[in-house]
Amino acid sequence: MYKTACNYAIKMDLIIKNPFNIYDGRLSVKDAVFLTQQELNTIENKIFSTPRLEKVKDIFLFSCYTGYAPVDALELTHRNLSEDSNGNLWIMTSRAKTAIRANVPVLATVEKIIAKYKNQQKGLIPKISNQKMNAYLKEIADVCGIDKHLTWYVARHTFATTVTLGNGVRLENVSAMMGHTNTKQTQHYAKVLDVNIMEDMEKLKSKFR
Repeated sequence: MYKTACNYAIKMDLIIKNPFNIYDGRLSVKDAVFLTQQELNTIENKIFSTPRLEKVKDIFLFSCYTGYAPVDALELTHRNLSEDSNGNLWIMTSRAKTAIRANVPVLATVEKIIAKYKNQQKGLIPKISNQKMNAYLKEIADVCGIDKHLTWYVARHTFATTVTLGNGVRLENVSAMMGHTNTKQTQHYAKVLDVNIMEDMEKLKSKFR
């Protein structure tokens, strides 16, 4: 979009060259940290005696199973919930970053979390700052024995990889639920997942040698 605008500006003699020509549109895959299914299950099954950690766990799982970024997740209310003709519950909203309509089916874990915090606050989930969220997630990772730097965005990456693409959801549908402007933005998650699968397969291949 920016390249197109700048190219038009060149034609109108407003600028000399397009500064976005040096950008190839490729996304780095090395930063897309995500949880494996086993790690996700470990967190989900862990019961924390400390209320703040239990609450953060629920918020984190909410994002793992919906793919919502912090700015979007905290703004969701019961007005965003909608039931279709088959009785399926959906979260319907526009992503803050892209303003794209992104509807996400409510999975069982998310439905339980919504019910747990119903009428306790205005939103679907409790509000918390990014700073506190990430600090408490470090505690959760330590307790669960997960050697990864957990952040709110790890939950979003987990939704894209382990929860959806890893379970056969088509790339274009994952792209739509995440509010991406095109599937190229989602493709790097598939590449990361392929690398993860190959690493596991290498271990398997070594056993058969």
